[in-house]
Amino acid sequence: MVSWDWQVFCKETTSGDVLASCFGKGGDITYLDWLLSAWGWTISVAVLALVVAVVVGSLMGIFRTAPDWRLVWLGNAWTELFRNIPLLVQIFLWYHVLPAIFKPLQAFPSFVLVVFALGFFTSARISEQVKAGIQSLPKGQRYAGLAVGLTLPQTYRYVLLPMAFRIVIPPLTSESMNIIKNSSVAFAVSIAELTMFAMQAGEETSRNIEMYMAVTGLYFVSAFTINRLALAVENRVRVPGMIGGK
Repeated sequence: MVSWDWQVFCKETTSGDVLASCFGKGGDITYLDWLLSAWGWTISVAVLALVVAVVVGSLMGIFRTAPDWRLVWLGNAWTELFRNIPLLVQIFLWYHVLPAIFKPLQAFPSFVLVVFALGFFTSARISEQVKAGIQSLPKGQRYAGLAVGLTLPQTYRYVLLPMAFRIVIPPLTSESMNIIKNSSVAFAVSIAELTMFAMQAGEETSRNIEMYMAVTGLYFVSAFTINRLALAVENRVRVPGMIGGK
């Protein structure tokens, strides 16, 4: 029969004493303190990587629908490169290989390298979604923008992208949830996020069930919260007449 000991989170990581408040004082921390800190690292990695992914992925998606073949080639090359290499391999490349080739990267902490690796990996998927969103719009919208005197960049900015982003919110929601889950690979380069917490705290306390269940719950809460927020945004900005619109 499984024996539960949730008081383990109220123990100090150094002395093992159980604290009534479950929060450490002074320089001592409890496993609950450590868990919340790890959750903060997970959210930080995921949010910053998502910003990188949306900016770069949107740019590459635009390039892939541009009339200039060189931009199309660049966007396609970027997308194929980053979506066909496993994420964990990309993490190791950023951590072990690229700093040896490009010396300035040695000054970057591993946290930043993981953000770039995860962000660029996800940008390839967002590039596909932005491309599909733009191509789903009637071609007449681009021609209309050019006809009224807008430049091509202005046509993208004011006509095409506002509509395309409203269409691709559902797949972007999935990517936002995935990036929370994919951030778990950061443990491979010693980022103190949730997965590393579960591994180390479980070894120290021999309470693997409690540690992994707590971490699983926080991953679920994080991803579910993003899902609910994105659904609210989707309902507010959905395009009338499109699939799911009113």
